[in-house]
Amino acid sequence: MVLRCGRPVPVTPPGITILENIKALGFTRADLAARMGRPLKTVNEIIRGKTALTPETALQLEHVLGIPASFWMAREIRYREYLARKKEYRTLCEAKEWLQQFPVGAMIEFGWLKDARKNLGDQVSILLDFLGIASPHLWGRILEPYVALRGSSTCRSDPGALVCWLRKGEIEAAKIECCPYSRETFKENLKAIRALTREMPASFVPKMRELCAQAGVAVVFVRELPGTRAYGAARWLGTDKALIQLSSRYKSDDQLWFSFFHEAGHLLYDGKKEAFLECDDGGEDEREKKANTFAANFLIPPQEYRSLLSIVQAGRRRISAVFVEAFAARLGIAPGIVVGRLQHDGVMPMNHLNKLKRYYDWPQDLIY
Repeated sequence: MVLRCGRPVPVTPPGITILENIKALGFTRADLAARMGRPLKTVNEIIRGKTALTPETALQLEHVLGIPASFWMAREIRYREYLARKKEYRTLCEAKEWLQQFPVGAMIEFGWLKDARKNLGDQVSILLDFLGIASPHLWGRILEPYVALRGSSTCRSDPGALVCWLRKGEIEAAKIECCPYSRETFKENLKAIRALTREMPASFVPKMRELCAQAGVAVVFVRELPGTRAYGAARWLGTDKALIQLSSRYKSDDQLWFSFFHEAGHLLYDGKKEAFLECDDGGEDEREKKANTFAANFLIPPQEYRSLLSIVQAGRRRISAVFVEAFAARLGIAPGIVVGRLQHDGVMPMNHLNKLKRYYDWPQDLIY
C-alpha cells in the first residue's frame, strides 16, 4: 500500500471492475446475478463494497467473466487493506500526546527514524514500526518490562527516551549473528578483549564484537538520547543470545571499559531471566556491587593492585605519568584505566593525570 501525503491512496472496490466488465459484455446486474446463481441484492452489495468478495464468489466470477479468481481476490485484498489503513490513519492522527512522550527529533537526527513530522499520522506510524507495536494503546505493555530492569527503579530516566534507547539496542543486536551462548568461551574471550583497551574504537570495536559474538553475546554502542541517563545495560534476548549495550554518555576509556566488564559480570554471574540497567543515579544492590568487583578485578588483578597501593602508600614511588604508564604496560591495559581506578578509590585527586585517559570521538559507523 503506497502512502501519498500521509494518507492511504484510495482503492476502489472490486465491484467497480465488475461493472466495467459486465458493461463490456452487455450484461446487466440482474444478468450477472442470474449467471452466478446469487441474489441480486448480494451482487449489488459486492459491487458497492459492502460485502466482501469470497473465494467462492471469485470462482463464480472467473466462470462468468473469464477473469481468474486470483485477480478478484487480489483486488479484494487491496481494497480491504485500504479500508483498514484509512481507519488506522484516523486513529494515528489522534495520537499527538502519545508521540510527544518520545525524543522524536533526536531519533530523526540520529537516523533512527524517517522525518515525517509534517504529518502526524505518518510520524506515529513510523515510531510504531520502530517500537515493534501495532498501536499506541499497547505502549503500556512494552513499557513495563523495560522499566523493570534492575537498577532503573531509582534511575530518573525519561521512560520514552529509555525505551527507545533500549529498543535501538535490540534492533541492532538482531543484525549480529552469534554462536549459541557459551559461558566458558565468553570468560576466555574477555581476556583477549581486555588487551584491546589500549586501542582506539576503530580498531577495538570490530574485534570486540567478533570475540563476543563467538560466545553468544551481541555488543552494541548506541548514542545517548536526551533524557536517557543510562550508560549501560545487559539482558538476554533468548536462552542462547545475550546483549551488552553501551552508550556514548561517557567518553573516557576508563569509564567505557569498566562499564563493559561490569555488564559482562552480570551475564556471567546472574540469571538469564534478569536484566540490568546502569544509569547516573541508579541504586546499587548486591548484584551491582558484585559486577563492580568483577570489573575492577578483571581489569586490574587484586594482587597487582595491592602491590601498586603498597608502593604508593610507602612513598617509594610518586604517582607520576611515567609510573602509571609503566604499570599499565606491564598489565597490558590502557593507562587511563589505572588512573580511573586510583581516582575512584581516593588514592589521588580526580583531576590528577587525566591526560593519560583517552577521550573517544566515536566514528559514525561504529555507534548507532
